[in-house]
Amino acid sequence: MTEHWRLTASEIAARVRAREVSAEEVARDALARIEAANPAINAVVQFMPEEALASARAVDAAIARGEDPGPLAGVPVTTKVNVDQKGFATTNGLRIQKDLIAPDDNPVVANLRRAGAVFVGRTNTPAFSLHWFTRNSLHGHTRNPRNPALTPGGSSGGAAAAVAAGIGAIGQGTDIGGSVRYPAYACGVHGLRPTIGRVPAWNPAGVERAIGAQLMAVSGPIARSIADIRLSLRAMAAPDARDPWWVPAPLEGPAFPKRAALCVRPEGMATTPEVEAALRDAGRRLQDAGWTVAETPVPPLREPGRMQAMLWLAESRRGMKQALLREDDPDANFVFAQMERLCPAPDFDAFQDALQARAGFCRQWNLFLERYPVAIMPVSAEPPFPDLLDLESPEAFDRVIEALLTQVGLPLMSLPGLTVTTDLSGPAPLGVQLVGGRYREDILLEAGAIIEAAGPAITVADPAGG
Repeated sequence: MTEHWRLTASEIAARVRAREVSAEEVARDALARIEAANPAINAVVQFMPEEALASARAVDAAIARGEDPGPLAGVPVTTKVNVDQKGFATTNGLRIQKDLIAPDDNPVVANLRRAGAVFVGRTNTPAFSLHWFTRNSLHGHTRNPRNPALTPGGSSGGAAAAVAAGIGAIGQGTDIGGSVRYPAYACGVHGLRPTIGRVPAWNPAGVERAIGAQLMAVSGPIARSIADIRLSLRAMAAPDARDPWWVPAPLEGPAFPKRAALCVRPEGMATTPEVEAALRDAGRRLQDAGWTVAETPVPPLREPGRMQAMLWLAESRRGMKQALLREDDPDANFVFAQMERLCPAPDFDAFQDALQARAGFCRQWNLFLERYPVAIMPVSAEPPFPDLLDLESPEAFDRVIEALLTQVGLPLMSLPGLTVTTDLSGPAPLGVQLVGGRYREDILLEAGAIIEAAGPAITVADPAGG
């Protein structure tokens, strides 16, 4: 029997469209994989077998009628519990939202559905999606399927863990400070943070997003192949008038010079030898493919990181304090307290000054990325952390947030970033982050495909009991 859950999304969609296998068969196989693998990792926390089978049968019926079922025909996909999916609770990892049933799909969910995706489950996130680790008081603790001693990352830790374990070929995640890119790194898969406005998003069950989130928060795909990232981005990026930030930018841009900037220690990051070796290896892979790779500093990330946190916290202090008190999740309480410690409350002038300064940082990065269309830099200065490290002490929290400078700094400029896993041979996955110009995800995907092809393929993890 074919284990369809081991296949990529591209392989599944091609076989379903060619009628080599039915979407229903693939869905049943995916549901069986959840039963086998999920108990050990707790990545999927809302189950939908009836909806999955009904969607799969609809794909098969469309094919039988000679209709186009969509680019993701029959592909098992997971969604994150902080985005609306009609009929399911948008918990965001919170007990106080366990009954917040979405009246309609978030645009990214609607786009995946129209593309023929088959939703098989909803994945875990930390409370308030506020952590680079994944545990909350409602859904519990998500484990890394490659090594349970390591974090699965956060906040899309459930999405990345599910994809790594073969639970769905694509995981939908969100990223405002690394929440797609870091979980992909920690779980040894690939993950794309698109440009703001590339993928439409809006939660009908929620309140209007504040300005920081509008400028910095995105939905993006997590997958086991760069081809699947490309395929799922195309599906996710379809227009939706409900998001006024959506931009009709082409998915393929004009020709570009094959030049990459390699930066091992952006702004003095204490990059470990293992991470440095992965970065230099990725640069060599591009060089071997004919690219010019120059080791050079990148524009600022530290001050953008400070401003990102300030803009986000300025809004959270207004709207989240009461919810924090009501939820009283120990992890969220500690993390929020540490972020407040590191980022004093701004006055109105400081808030306005940050928005004004943002334009200057965007300009610096735009000019740099004209010269070097790809920047190769760490996802993290360290390999994936021991699970829940940052909760051990304020000092441990500071270590984590410093190592993840590139995750926090990048969103202020609304730029895209791609995590590419390069090595699964050691005790912790290793990979690199590629950064490109606005709406040039195609450049990142081209470079990522070259790096991917020169290394070992990503295998499905087999968590204990799976």
